Amino acid sequence: MIYLDNAATTKTAPEVVEAMLPYFTEYYGNASSIYKLGSESKKATIQARESIAKTLGAEPNEIYFTAGGSESDNWALKATYEAYQNKGKHIITSRIEHHAILHTCEYLEKQGAEITYLDVDEDGLVDLDQLRKSIRPDTILISIMYANNEIGTIQPVKEIGEIAAEHGILFHTDAVQAYGQLPVSVEELHIDMLSASGHKLNGPKGIGFLYINKKVRIRSFVHGGQQERGRRAGTENVPGIVGLAAAAERAFRIMEDKTKKEIGLRDYLISRIQKEIPYAKLNGHPTKRLPNNINFSFEFIEGESMLIMLDMKGICASSGSACTSGSLDPSHVLLAIGLPHEKAHGSLRLTLSEENTKEEMDIVADELKQIVDRLRGMSPLWEDFVKKQK
Repeated sequence: MIYLDNAATTKTAPEVVEAMLPYFTEYYGNASSIYKLGSESKKATIQARESIAKTLGAEPNEIYFTAGGSESDNWALKATYEAYQNKGKHIITSRIEHHAILHTCEYLEKQGAEITYLDVDEDGLVDLDQLRKSIRPDTILISIMYANNEIGTIQPVKEIGEIAAEHGILFHTDAVQAYGQLPVSVEELHIDMLSASGHKLNGPKGIGFLYINKKVRIRSFVHGGQQERGRRAGTENVPGIVGLAAAAERAFRIMEDKTKKEIGLRDYLISRIQKEIPYAKLNGHPTKRLPNNINFSFEFIEGESMLIMLDMKGICASSGSACTSGSLDPSHVLLAIGLPHEKAHGSLRLTLSEENTKEEMDIVADELKQIVDRLRGMSPLWEDFVKKQK
């Protein structure tokens, strides 16, 4: 098997599993209890919070553990709107956000919020001038993702943060794809809130965090207990918290070497596809993109058929966000960067890890070339196109 869907989820690293295991069977006490068994669990959560805070240049009491990126996104938007709606009801986001943001915005619109959805250019970058022009006296929040989960484009987060800070507006970034892949300093980037998820960086599923700057005045998201300093009730997922911290430590420790390897493999496979498969368009920014992200649209074929045939060859890939798999609608991200429906339907996302090899990239390129040829050979649209070219 060649696994190239790391944007959907990653394999939990052995050292992360090893770090978690004692908290299932040996130190299994409730972290909120007062006896010694529970205090071991509490100590582990404190250490994990400190470790994660260091990766962001944040303070430990600014890290709140959640069930993952979607919960963190929901919390950031809903709680901000609830807490600041007396100041204003206007929120700015982009058209290519993850559905955890877009669907939350739709929910808030029903509660009275006014949302501005920024356009992006053909590479998926937000227009900073449009952002500035969209700011109103009643704007309370800007939420722009750090890097896109489908096309890999990295946004000008520092500039966005500076604009937000200049106008006294809170800035939240969905960093689910970026955290562990790119260096992050919440102070340098003027980030007030940041969402991250463990299973995107070789950690366990079902655990994530929301960084909330201590100056931000937002309320509890889950009610029912005093966990997470009264802001997020529920018995602490100690094994998950420990695993998330171990994964974060590992990701930032190996980041430099991992990035170098992934970029090399990424660019090699992109080059082969561009040279050997006609009518293939690279989606996303050519250089300002995640180290492991490749996204192509192939004309005259359906992406779902391509995925099935790749799977038959032992290659795991996707056509976009894992949260929309099974949907017949084309990617909202690809439509937002200007692709027509028929081209958006022929998209393929390949996301690498440091475990992939050049030999695997050659296998993928060879198989993909044959699959595209075969699918186009069955396409009446391709047949008509070839006839017109003659």
